[in-house]
Amino acid sequence: MAEFSFEEEEFETQFNGQTVARILRQALPYKRMLIGFLLAITMVALIDAIFNYLSKLIIDDAIIGEDPQALVTYLTAYGILIVLQATAVFGFIYLVGKLGEKIRYDLRRQMFNHLQKLSFSYFDRTPVGWIISRVTSDTERIAELVSWGLLDVSWGVISITISMIFMFFINWRMALIVLLTLPVLVIVAFEFKRHILTEYRVVRKINSKITGAYNENITGVRVTKSLAREKLDLREFQGLSLDMYQASYRAAWLSALFLPVVQLITAIAVGAVVWYGGLQVIWGTMTVGDIQAFIGYVTFMLWPVQEMARVYAQMQQSIASGERAFSLVDSVPEIEDAANAQEPDNIRGDILFDNVTFYYEEGKPVLEDFTLPVKQGETIALVGATGSGKSTIVNLLCRFYEPQKGRILFNGIDYTQLTQHAVQSHIGMVLQTPHLFSGTISENLHYGRLDATDEEIVAAAKLAGAHDFIITLENGYDEQVGEGGNLLSVGQKQLISLARAILAQPDIFIMDEATSSVDTLTEALIQQGMEAVMEGCTSFIIAHRLSTIKRADRILVIDNGRIGEMGSHAELIRAQGHYYNLYTRQFRREREASYEGVSGQITAFS
Repeated sequence: MAEFSFEEEEFETQFNGQTVARILRQALPYKRMLIGFLLAITMVALIDAIFNYLSKLIIDDAIIGEDPQALVTYLTAYGILIVLQATAVFGFIYLVGKLGEKIRYDLRRQMFNHLQKLSFSYFDRTPVGWIISRVTSDTERIAELVSWGLLDVSWGVISITISMIFMFFINWRMALIVLLTLPVLVIVAFEFKRHILTEYRVVRKINSKITGAYNENITGVRVTKSLAREKLDLREFQGLSLDMYQASYRAAWLSALFLPVVQLITAIAVGAVVWYGGLQVIWGTMTVGDIQAFIGYVTFMLWPVQEMARVYAQMQQSIASGERAFSLVDSVPEIEDAANAQEPDNIRGDILFDNVTFYYEEGKPVLEDFTLPVKQGETIALVGATGSGKSTIVNLLCRFYEPQKGRILFNGIDYTQLTQHAVQSHIGMVLQTPHLFSGTISENLHYGRLDATDEEIVAAAKLAGAHDFIITLENGYDEQVGEGGNLLSVGQKQLISLARAILAQPDIFIMDEATSSVDTLTEALIQQGMEAVMEGCTSFIIAHRLSTIKRADRILVIDNGRIGEMGSHAELIRAQGHYYNLYTRQFRREREASYEGVSGQITAFS
């Protein structure tokens, strides 16, 4: 596990009102739920205020006034209001909980759909852990703010408003004293907010790195253990965890300090009210019930202020999460369909790479003025050193990337005039490291064509040479393959990938060093499957084992992004150039390995 070199976008330390507005807009599709829980909250706050006023009436009229009938009346009203309030509380808790789940679902679906549209270059430069963190923990924080955070803020604003109305009704002079404390609270909140938000941005950034480190360490666990790197990886991970702890500690310390400061201001306001209200009672201008009700309203108003202060601190985390989540959603694909892009039924026909230049990094071309005409149904083999540009050629062909210069034509049409779906849905690909999805063998085969029947699945598996090993498994085609197909061998995964490609019935077929990691027997099965899927297709084969490409119509030796040699196997052998040297060296090594294996068996037998 190495320190991530990925540097995500830095965000300003100032409060981002646009992000907050965008977060809150996530609730707009659910206006009925919003109106419902706002009405329920208003009812709860209003009933709380009425309870307080009933207490004043009970003290002044029933207790001091010694009126038993009034006591019964007020207590009866109290009981009825309790039932109404309990119903309203159930309503807003249910609606807010449902709203939160709806927003989580919407955000994750929106992100996942957008990820499907992004170009390969985005995934080349963006760690998987960063993406996972956006889709999981950041969406969780956004949903919490839009649901429970919005609930707390709404309840606080409504409660403060209703409390102020009742206080002005009881004694407007004392109400003004309380009102003067609100600007102080706002100033304090804004100052704390600025520092808290800065720390939470650091926390979210480090959290992305930690998630990425988890992902790398888990997926690379075999390498870690084989090289005995556990202690080194642990030290590196502890460094990331310590950085996150320190940033989280600073944010928590500021958040913890924020609430006591608010409570201190609240206590000063209550003290001023008690002092001035006490004088009013002594002078006979207020009743005991009035002062009790007023203190109740002050407490009732300032408690929501304290809750809003807590939510305000949490909101800084949500803003930091929102900035990163929306940065993913706002990422623009580097490859987009033209406005009038065509969607043909197939892409059969001749292919032409016309003076193609391509680079991953500016000034470092991988292909330069590359030209290659390919006839329909032709099989092209690509060989060459690692990094020579072989995989880049097929990646450009699949339109995973587009050339910076030149054109790629399908049947005379520039493929940028076709939709990406039209190109990629008619290409079958088997990679050196095949990927299977968690699920059964049957489900993975259906991925090649969702509407394939069971009979077609079995037929494709037979053509690929996979059927024989599948039926030996305990559950046959319903056998679980595990995450990434880790319950199967590399060869078995290759055969399933090949069967999946056969089901797709592609117009163009690509094999990217698919036999480099399998044994000789599996290689023979793959060769048989290749012949079945390549029949009638235009095929591109990237080969490590040169014995697998002898039947190719043309073999291209790629050297630093250019065609060094080109011809059939026999022509290149006769030319005795670079391909000849590669082939003879590999042939000699295979013969030596075979001889050593036979010698070992003879020695063991004797």
